[in-house]
Amino acid sequence: MASQRIPLVAGNWKMNFDHLEATYFVQQLAWKLRDIHFDYRHCEIALMPSFTSLRSVQVLVESDNLKIHYGAQSVSVTSQGAFTGDVSADMIAHLGCSYVIVGHSERRKYHPEDDANIVDQVRAVLAAGMQPILCVGESYEERRKGIELDFAVGQVHDVTRDLSDEEASRLIVAYEPIWAIGSGMVATPQSAQDAAKAIRDDLAETFGTHVGESVRILYGGSVSSKNAEELIGEPDVDGFLIGGAALNVDELTRICQLTMNATV
Repeated sequence: MASQRIPLVAGNWKMNFDHLEATYFVQQLAWKLRDIHFDYRHCEIALMPSFTSLRSVQVLVESDNLKIHYGAQSVSVTSQGAFTGDVSADMIAHLGCSYVIVGHSERRKYHPEDDANIVDQVRAVLAAGMQPILCVGESYEERRKGIELDFAVGQVHDVTRDLSDEEASRLIVAYEPIWAIGSGMVATPQSAQDAAKAIRDDLAETFGTHVGESVRILYGGSVSSKNAEELIGEPDVDGFLIGGAALNVDELTRICQLTMNATV
């Protein structure tokens, strides 16, 4: 990983934990990281609770002056109005969120969200002063055809092609091969590196070397303490977007420690 990019370990809690469970988890994680003398200068940590837990997490983080960041799992493309059930980017930003996940494969599949909607989400997040974590990745079918790199790069390009250089530089990309999410299967370190490098090269070609080298590219898909060290050792992998392992405080602490150790 390039020295100028601080790694990010982001935990996507999906539809787990109520607000009491969420605050207890954050407290436990903060204490465990304190006990291992975790250095936040070398690794950033962010948690993505459900909407119902964001305010509780905000109060805890601010009252205890914790260095753990947090964000939302989705966002509306509209700013206000008669949109029952939607939550705007400004609402999320006013809760102190740093990040919003955009285009996760589960959102694309079950809601569904298409490329045009995802572009609008990215713009809304950026306009509200937060960073979007754009999820891309191929299914087993694209991988079987040998087009996984073109597919992932194409997903990024479809979203970023109309962004300015400044907007693109604030993007975070999470490469999450769909076949690996929750399956127990994980991309090899070389496969993760190949995808991250292909995405970075496309960003550099579109926006220039500075943007290509500054954007953090995460890997997601059955990340655990057993494979995190190898994955973070790849030069273009800048951290992780973690699902199941982010629900276990001991496992998440270990992944954070391994990621930090790789940079010092």
